[in-house]
Amino acid sequence: MYQIKNFLDNDDVRVVDEKGNIKIIEYMKDLSVNPYNCINEFFAAKMNVRKRQTLIELKGDEYITSAGAMQWMLGDVQSVTDVKGVGDFLGKAIKGSVTKESTVKPKYRGTGMLMLEPTYKHLLIEDLSNWGTGIVLDDGMFLACEAKVKYDVIMRSNLSSAVLGNQGLFSLRLSGNGLAVLESPVPREELIEIDLQNDTIRIDGNFAVAWSDTLEFTVEKSGKSLIGSAISAEGFVNVYKGTGKILLAPVLSSTSYTLGTLNSLSAPKTGK
Repeated sequence: MYQIKNFLDNDDVRVVDEKGNIKIIEYMKDLSVNPYNCINEFFAAKMNVRKRQTLIELKGDEYITSAGAMQWMLGDVQSVTDVKGVGDFLGKAIKGSVTKESTVKPKYRGTGMLMLEPTYKHLLIEDLSNWGTGIVLDDGMFLACEAKVKYDVIMRSNLSSAVLGNQGLFSLRLSGNGLAVLESPVPREELIEIDLQNDTIRIDGNFAVAWSDTLEFTVEKSGKSLIGSAISAEGFVNVYKGTGKILLAPVLSSTSYTLGTLNSLSAPKTGK
């Protein structure tokens, strides 16, 4: 038996999203400040730069998280790895070496509460049943998912999409039914959702943060020729073809801070 006080009932904490057993909480302002960082923290809160966390209530089920994501767990909760042997570990190590995702993802099971580390990124709860056969993620977006969700590494359909598209040769794919938590550089309300029906979208830059695995990703010249592309100053564009969805960031964001970055901006300087 346990009780949690001064947490969700704290007037500085609000639940910004909730699906199933997952809650996304946000701290309206950082009260753990000192004279050296209080100004930055004040204006950060005004500009929606806030710490956010994922709270998962375990009810006899299992969740998978990225390595090192757990901050605390409460109740009858056990942590295990998803490695089934030496061969499985080597396979996951190879997959992890070609992506920015962790090689081994911890699994938590039992009954109780699981809190993940705070982040300045925006946290999205995605229901994979809304993504057809699966969703492909931009590097570093995965945070957690229900254990029934399958995850694997997929390779680009051709080398040009990796070399010219600045997306990497491999990506993480989530498939099946269940909930997943993603870390996004921009908030959900700013992400443009595009539903393609046997159509094509061309994007000049790495603005797509997630897309259906049914879409074919390639890279093409923006013009009909290399000279035309050079004149237009666009060069190459990322092309997504087929039927499926895309989450598109409207701008390239500079808000992907790691925890402590803001504080370091205002740390006291030593020396003369």
